[in-house]
Amino acid sequence: DRTYISSAIAVLYLVTCGHCFWRTRAIAREDEAARRCGALLSASGVDAARDFDTAALPKGLVPDHIRSLITKAAAQGYGQIDQTLLLRALADRLRGSNGFGAFVSDMLMKLGLLGTIIGFIIMLAPIATLDAADKAVMKSSMGLMSDGMAVAMYTTLAGLAGSILVRIQYYMLDVATQRVFSNAVTLTETYVTPALERRHDG
Repeated sequence: DRTYISSAIAVLYLVTCGHCFWRTRAIAREDEAARRCGALLSASGVDAARDFDTAALPKGLVPDHIRSLITKAAAQGYGQIDQTLLLRALADRLRGSNGFGAFVSDMLMKLGLLGTIIGFIIMLAPIATLDAADKAVMKSSMGLMSDGMAVAMYTTLAGLAGSILVRIQYYMLDVATQRVFSNAVTLTETYVTPALERRHDG
């Protein structure tokens, strides 16, 4: 591939793999923090969230969400708690830059398509000066046409393969992110909001 489009695709793919690895580690840390929060609250009992020491919670987005819930409950007098907006904010913060994967996947596909078009241009350009009577020109033209076809095929293959692999990686990352969010919803709806609302009823 003399256009170096395949090389650009490979570099972009490697950078994206590094980003996905970084995001996966971040989600794994959030999952661990959510599990620790669940263990602390379940060990303390359902009523513990009423007077729970938030300093005991680990660092993380889910613990921050629990702190925000407790702060909101205190600010509104421990009435009925609607955590819809807070959950939306938590979902956005958990997703973070996961959307980068969809962007890169689309970019790799388009780079592959660009390489295909450039390859066909390289392949068809010699036809304008083709002279069937001149064997040397014919041989040179056939070589250029082969080069153009190689560019088209290599870039298409690299773009498709890179796009598919990136999609798979970020799909698994999105599944893990959704699992952490679901655990956070279950945790807060099971332990935190009932205890804070009961404080108002009491």
